[in-house]
Amino acid sequence: MRLVLVRHGETSLNRDGRVQGQRDNASLDDLGRRQSAALAMVMAREEVGVLYSSPLARSMETAQMVAQACGVGVTPLEALMEADVGELEGLTSAQMRERYPGFMERWRADAATAVMPEGESLTEVQERASKAVAALSDRHHGETVVAVSHHFTICSLLCWALGMPLTSFRHFRVDLASKTVLEFRQRGQVLVRLNDRCHLESL
Repeated sequence: MRLVLVRHGETSLNRDGRVQGQRDNASLDDLGRRQSAALAMVMAREEVGVLYSSPLARSMETAQMVAQACGVGVTPLEALMEADVGELEGLTSAQMRERYPGFMERWRADAATAVMPEGESLTEVQERASKAVAALSDRHHGETVVAVSHHFTICSLLCWALGMPLTSFRHFRVDLASKTVLEFRQRGQVLVRLNDRCHLESL
């Protein structure tokens, strides 16, 4: 399986530097729609067999543009949703440090196991997402599969696929409307492309 991991386009929360998880189901903003349209034009050159997406609005909107360009449908997959950031939803970095100093200390010490206030840990995100992707690999052997998802989810999947500690997620940069490509081979996974955003240069 050739897995193309796509991060959704920009929303107003992204633009304002605020945390966005599952609870504020914001749609794409104008730039996010233009980013997704540019991505769709590039993806139209791929021989996409199937497309899955997080059911959150920002991902589904991105996925629908890509799907239309590729001539495939969109299958919602809850396991691709962003981390449930709980009470951190909508906060800036400064607000998180002020309101949740204990959590921020745990996050700095071990981001893999620190449970977000009333939300998930990255370990939980990785477990649900990796289980789903492993099933896709079995189901779509030899196909190109597109999965439209989110920052924490994609970074968690990269750590899992490449056999890296989950705390290494900080070493990956996955920008909005970027694509990252993994190949699932008999002897393991290979990272072919990371954070490709060439299609966004003219925006």
